[in-house]
Amino acid sequence: MKKSDLQKFKSLLIEKRATMTKEISGISSRFDATLKEKTGDLSSHSYHMADQGTDAMEREMAFARGSKSGRFVHHIDEALKRIEDGSYGKCFACDKKIPNARLEVVPHARFCIACKEEEEKKKPIQKKGKR
Repeated sequence: MKKSDLQKFKSLLIEKRATMTKEISGISSRFDATLKEKTGDLSSHSYHMADQGTDAMEREMAFARGSKSGRFVHHIDEALKRIEDGSYGKCFACDKKIPNARLEVVPHARFCIACKEEEEKKKPIQKKGKR
């Protein structure tokens, strides 16, 4: 891969990392707030069970978003390491070059399209609502 292409992808990855880090920080600050803090109710009386349920659901959703964002940052960091060690742009499975068009869309890609499709076929399909 050309040096100019590597620099372009490195800049793109660094930009995405900064965006995700900012998002994680925002999720973290919202995650820390409790319903009492949000409403300003500092009394010792407990609040309604429905409010507690909503608060718990919001915390769980924030945790899930933060976890997903954290995994994304990890993939970005791994791609940046591959740029440094010279293995960026090579498919983990077949060792062929990953096309620049794919890297422009998914700059942290580890697999070419064909190998990614094979990987996806191997994953068990989960139905929504089932665990």
